Amino acid sequence: MPNLISNIPQFKCWIRREFTHNHEKYHDEYIHALAIAVNTIPDRSLSFQVVFTGEESNCEDNDEPNIHGGAMWARMPIQGMVADIPMEDHLAQPWDCESRDHSVVTMDRVSSSPWLAKIGGDFYQAKYLFTVDYTNNSIADDPAQHKQSHVLYITEDCKWKGNLVALPNNRVRATSPALWVTGEGAPDFKPSQWTHSAEGHESYLDPAITFNNLYEE
Repeated sequence: MPNLISNIPQFKCWIRREFTHNHEKYHDEYIHALAIAVNTIPDRSLSFQVVFTGEESNCEDNDEPNIHGGAMWARMPIQGMVADIPMEDHLAQPWDCESRDHSVVTMDRVSSSPWLAKIGGDFYQAKYLFTVDYTNNSIADDPAQHKQSHVLYITEDCKWKGNLVALPNNRVRATSPALWVTGEGAPDFKPSQWTHSAEGHESYLDPAITFNNLYEE
């Protein structure tokens, strides 16, 4: 059974209001929400389950009644969240989701210190939230094509500040001053074309090797 939706560590966000009205009106307006779950559909951007808080009704310059608090929205694309400045799809998430089957994990060891997120050729400081990984798809399980989506928001004072992004490993750099020195420049890496498997080796034709164990004489 595919993982249609997965819980995530909740975080507060702003939703571009036009995304809640078929992009027909409410441009440049925002509604406050909590992001509480994630959904992955192949060949689309990450999408989120959000519950609206109605908090925008409490703003000093807004005397509208609270009509949104508690309302739910499924499959809100990452491009509709948080930002004051629209971010193009390919910058917010360079690679689309690879499978409906996915896992969500917060990697504790690299979650506390700032990350560096590469957007349009430049690196910006960001806060790590969680990681989505994919499986059960020919692309997701191809060693040369597999990609994770690290979900971050940009914290640096720049035009992208506040934007949510979902970036693969080759567009992020984790920092942890106590454990390693953060490098500069592109690592000398090349995606692996190999699939490793013990049982595919020719030695499995020899029962003496295949069934060798600790107790055999």
